[in-house]
Amino acid sequence: MLTLKSLGAAKTVTGSKHLLTFNGRRLLVDCGLFQGLKNLRELNWAPLPVSPRSIDAVVLTHGHLDHSGYLPRLVGDGFRGKIFATEATRDVAELILKDSAFLQEKDAEFLNRHGLTKHKPALPLYNVADAQRAMEHFSTVAFGQTIGLPSGATLRFRHAGHILGAANAEIHWGDRCLMFSGDIGRYNDPLFPDPVSEGAPDYIVVESTYGDRLHPDEDPAEALGAIAERTTGRGGTLVIPAFAVGRAQQLLYYFWTLKQAGRLGSVPIFLDSPMAIDATEMMCRHGTHHRLTPAACRAAFSIAHYTNDVEASKAITASRFPKIVIAASGMMTGGRVLHHLKTFGPDARNTILLAGFQAPGTRGRLLQQGARELKIHGGWTPINAEVTQLDMLSAHADSNGLMRWLSGFKRAPECVFIVHGEPPASAALQARIEQELGWRSVIPDPDEEFDL
Repeated sequence: MLTLKSLGAAKTVTGSKHLLTFNGRRLLVDCGLFQGLKNLRELNWAPLPVSPRSIDAVVLTHGHLDHSGYLPRLVGDGFRGKIFATEATRDVAELILKDSAFLQEKDAEFLNRHGLTKHKPALPLYNVADAQRAMEHFSTVAFGQTIGLPSGATLRFRHAGHILGAANAEIHWGDRCLMFSGDIGRYNDPLFPDPVSEGAPDYIVVESTYGDRLHPDEDPAEALGAIAERTTGRGGTLVIPAFAVGRAQQLLYYFWTLKQAGRLGSVPIFLDSPMAIDATEMMCRHGTHHRLTPAACRAAFSIAHYTNDVEASKAITASRFPKIVIAASGMMTGGRVLHHLKTFGPDARNTILLAGFQAPGTRGRLLQQGARELKIHGGWTPINAEVTQLDMLSAHADSNGLMRWLSGFKRAPECVFIVHGEPPASAALQARIEQELGWRSVIPDPDEEFDL
């Protein structure tokens, strides 16, 4: 009997982990960290309901932390199998996991040095050495290639759009075929290929991040240019918290098109994130995974001043001249963007642009909800800057995009499992699936097991 159980991303938009079990063998599809609210983050410290050593293999749809970030802990707790991913996803995961481990080490060191922890001592969930050990388990798979997995299943990756290397995972096991969406990207995205929906799966596991909303039809470059010109025109700085992988490169591309059109004048653009800089260079190395020509890739990503070291980042913060600053992290949970928020947030001439999904419990969600002060580095920072959001910059498909992806399959599946969304988003997508497609669908509870 084949069973499915979601150990993460069930009725929440983070921590993706989907466990398949068949005749005593186990596969884990995605292995993400819980992020956002404290009660979710604490789940990262709880042991999995199954022994990591009992899992034969992991299938990784893409490298974002909420899909890959638990891998070092899984390996540290005894997982000995292989992690199957596309080549670009493997490189993205290495970048993200090592950065996550480094930040955790630094956070623990800070808390211990200042006595700001109940734990004696505070420890990271995993360290850089743990992240490196996890990378030794990776095995890369080309898009469209069908391979056998150690458990007797077969795996095939297809393009999902979204970010560099992202894939849907089609798994055949026994007499069943399952399709895991991973995160579905946007159709007609200028950087990444359209999501692919092929075949006739018996079961589909689909994300629902934007299941209850539609992205605006407005041209992203035009909207971005209007905000940048309005801000710099009043002598201000535009601060854009951005995911280092995907969003940062998207923003650079749009700013390049604006400069090509004679917009923005001589306003300097700074990419202030070592990880985003590495991810940008990675884009040009993996030219078959995106739409840009090599020449366009080099040109678009040379539009910004790259700041790798801390002193250069401090110089950006010290400058009061109009400029555009792109810095991680995208939901303002950490990173260099916090220093820019502390400096530029109190001044009404400046703008903070939310350029993507903001999970509950993050500073980004608080700003989205109208907060006028943020707790940063132990103190409160007033936010007098303009706060605006561009939903059309999201790397996730909206409700129509998700429905388009689902309707591309050859026949109705036996069931669609709706995951990786806040409850209202998942419920809205469920209603559309049942009303427009007539398909059976379920929103799993955490750790709820289904016989397939």
